[in-house]
Amino acid sequence: MNVGVAHPPIVKSLLWPDEAATQDFAQTLAKQPAVRCALIELQGDLGAGKTTFVRHLLRALGVTGRVKSPTYAVVEPYELPDLNVWHFDFYRFSDPREWEDAGFRDIFASPGLKLAEWPEKAAGFLPRADLIVHLDALDDEARQVTLTAQTPTGQALLEALNGQAPPESAS
Repeated sequence: MNVGVAHPPIVKSLLWPDEAATQDFAQTLAKQPAVRCALIELQGDLGAGKTTFVRHLLRALGVTGRVKSPTYAVVEPYELPDLNVWHFDFYRFSDPREWEDAGFRDIFASPGLKLAEWPEKAAGFLPRADLIVHLDALDDEARQVTLTAQTPTGQALLEALNGQAPPESAS
């Protein structure tokens, strides 16, 4: 994670017409080496598909068994043979200090992939996300997706996803 490193945001927009496109994107993202040390924030309204995307990403990384939303537990850890993953859902936080009180600082300082839903509920306590995935539901299936890279790790993910030069910087 690149805490405190200033990096101009780089933005890419995508359309996922259906859940199969969500799954394809998750599988592609899972193959990128930079994902193994990334903090990815998931933003969007209730029902936008944040947890669905996480489920597909975890499956693509090799998680077997039940993948559940951490809405009540706040965090669900996953231990893979060569990767630790933590899926956070801060939806029920009423005060961002709950993040500190829960002892999450050590998790965010450790190696591995961190996925954070509702990051604004822990505002000011989370490190800077490498990649923000913002989902907008267009209908029951389609999603407008905005990817924002905020660090060199996030930029590496976007470049690998593009398979080409980095996308245009936001102005």
